[in-house]
Amino acid sequence: MAQTLALRPNPAVAVPQVAMVMAAGLGKRMRPLTATRPKPLVEVAGKPLIDHVFDRLRAAGVARAVVNVHYLADAMEAHLQHRVKGIEIAISDERAELLETGGGLVKALPLLGDSPFLCVNSDNLWVDGPVDAIRALAATWDPDRMDALLLMVPLARANSHLGQGDFHLDAQGRIVGRRKPGRLAPFVYTGVQILSPKLIVDYPQGPFSTNIFWQRAIDAGRAWGMVHQGLWFDVGSPGAIGAAEALLADG
Repeated sequence: MAQTLALRPNPAVAVPQVAMVMAAGLGKRMRPLTATRPKPLVEVAGKPLIDHVFDRLRAAGVARAVVNVHYLADAMEAHLQHRVKGIEIAISDERAELLETGGGLVKALPLLGDSPFLCVNSDNLWVDGPVDAIRALAATWDPDRMDALLLMVPLARANSHLGQGDFHLDAQGRIVGRRKPGRLAPFVYTGVQILSPKLIVDYPQGPFSTNIFWQRAIDAGRAWGMVHQGLWFDVGSPGAIGAAEALLADG
């Protein structure tokens, strides 16, 4: 499927220098592999999931990553300190309370700065297509029109994804709705996005989902989607690991 977004990408636009890496979850669906390690340290193709993410961040030119930690946080911090090179790491500590995705963004916001930033889930795996997906997102980002730009894949190409899709896009690429109960939606969120800090306001206290911010941007017509041209894997369970490795081995 061709890229849906009709706006003209601008290759001269710089990649955000800061990324929020979501790594605090409990990884319940990945049990028993997560009984002794956090889900981002589960290996796929001989490498922890979070290392695949950092490979993509480095390749795109991201300089700094803010990583939130909660479950088995000591193991995660040790891995980041000793295994992740070539990118500055800051820790957003959620040991006291798991804040979910929205609450995690709020807690990390002082570390993220005032400019648009990448936000990446650490438990998804993607392979770039003809262009680097992060660079393509950055080139498509338009602060005059957008508060959120989500990388998506068509539901039919969402490998190992058991859901029914997440979003509907119009012909230009603007997100015009979310999946309704009992219905399919044509696009799946990949776990990679660019967000404006301007969106992270008027939030509830404690744990909550990023859905609050997304819905606010959708209602304002400022949430957009870009269709990923490469492979994407929902590595949510032990069985999905083998499926991902088989496709990666096939090239």
